[in-house]
Amino acid sequence: MKIPSFLDAKKRNKCKTSIIRNYIVDNKYINIGLNKKYFIRTYGCQMNERDSETISGILEQMGYEKVYNYMDADLVLLNTCAIRENAHNKVFGMLGRLKNLKESKDIVIGFCGCMAQEKDVVEEIINNKKFVDFVIGTHNINELPRIISECGDDRIIEVLSNSDYIIEDMPSKRESKYKAFVNISYGCDNFCTYCIVPYTRGKEKSRLKEDIINEVKELVNKGYKEVTLLGQNVNSYGKDLGYSFTELLREVSDTGIERLKFVTSNPWDFKLEIIDLMVNRKNIVPYIHLPVQSGSNSILKSMGRKYTREQYIELVNNIRNRVKGCSITTDIIVGFPNESDEDFKFTLDLVNKCKFDGAYTFIYSPRFGTPASLIEDCVSFVEKEERLSDLNKLINKYSLESNEKLLDKVVSVLIDNKSDKDNMYVGYTDTNKLINVKCDYNCIGKILDVKVTCAKSWSLYGEVL
Repeated sequence: MKIPSFLDAKKRNKCKTSIIRNYIVDNKYINIGLNKKYFIRTYGCQMNERDSETISGILEQMGYEKVYNYMDADLVLLNTCAIRENAHNKVFGMLGRLKNLKESKDIVIGFCGCMAQEKDVVEEIINNKKFVDFVIGTHNINELPRIISECGDDRIIEVLSNSDYIIEDMPSKRESKYKAFVNISYGCDNFCTYCIVPYTRGKEKSRLKEDIINEVKELVNKGYKEVTLLGQNVNSYGKDLGYSFTELLREVSDTGIERLKFVTSNPWDFKLEIIDLMVNRKNIVPYIHLPVQSGSNSILKSMGRKYTREQYIELVNNIRNRVKGCSITTDIIVGFPNESDEDFKFTLDLVNKCKFDGAYTFIYSPRFGTPASLIEDCVSFVEKEERLSDLNKLINKYSLESNEKLLDKVVSVLIDNKSDKDNMYVGYTDTNKLINVKCDYNCIGKILDVKVTCAKSWSLYGEVL
């Protein structure tokens, strides 16, 4: 068994990123999955979803067929998320179900993603989850064919602590035929004190501009309507290449893709020239996800965030004033170690000033190995739950107000799929609002004008004109 080594992410070298091209699945692995089925469950962010599309592409080149019920699979992979404790609990709950399944069926169980980069998690699997056949990290997905082929009596644990290369031309099985995620960078150099990402995803590496542009052009030629540029911090794209995110955004816009989004934006690196570009380019949608995390300057400093509440509010006002109808969403953590009542009031005040269209809100979850996990915490869990409840009430209020402004208005919607509601289909407006639409199956994959007929806190209802 190959045991992984784990390095301090801050000690990693800053050598130039290498690009490895023309990835192909070796012929000796092509038929391993013939007449076999695979199931993959994805936890976490869009980056993990994109990784799962790559994993699916590799497996289908090996002959595997995808199924959507793990009970029907010969190979089950869990692509995991390490951001919050809740994700950990869900993954280990799923492992318990897979253990029971393996007692009655011959299956291969694989564990991958960000949790695979955590030393304590890998040790738990090695010592107590002996039914897991292999563990692979975020940096060596390309080795999946070999690892699966070598699975047998001995388990395989292969986790690279870091990589200084990007592999282009990896196969992909995209979940949608109409909208796509496109990675522009991997990893993060910010080291916010609460965040595990720099340790699980490694140092930031930017893809070459030409590779990104070519990928988007190929998607346009295939009929895709929407592309979302992905990075842990899209705004810092190109710092290792002498290139700027704004330049990349302009060139991707020039490909003719009908809708262009980008996530996630760090307020510290968000340049006002991005706003200029959004104003002048109709295909860059009026939507920005801008995590603030806290409204208190003292907590922001403790989190290692490089901006103040005043700077954040000024940025939001700039966006609102210049980008007509722009939707702004955010992330907020409550109960960060030693957050006082006054700190929390500052967060509520910031929400009142910014009036977010929506927010992902969380109780702080300490991650092993991060600086914040070493801070002694004097905030009780009961206090944290009460604060989360108060925050969510305020977020819901502004989300509903934002949606109600669209009543009887006509919005542009990309119809995505069948809704779970009778005779309805689901899509997203250009401001990234979920909408249930009365239409028919032929509307899927089209961008249509829809009149909003009903507004709720987290969704809209409408009819095609």
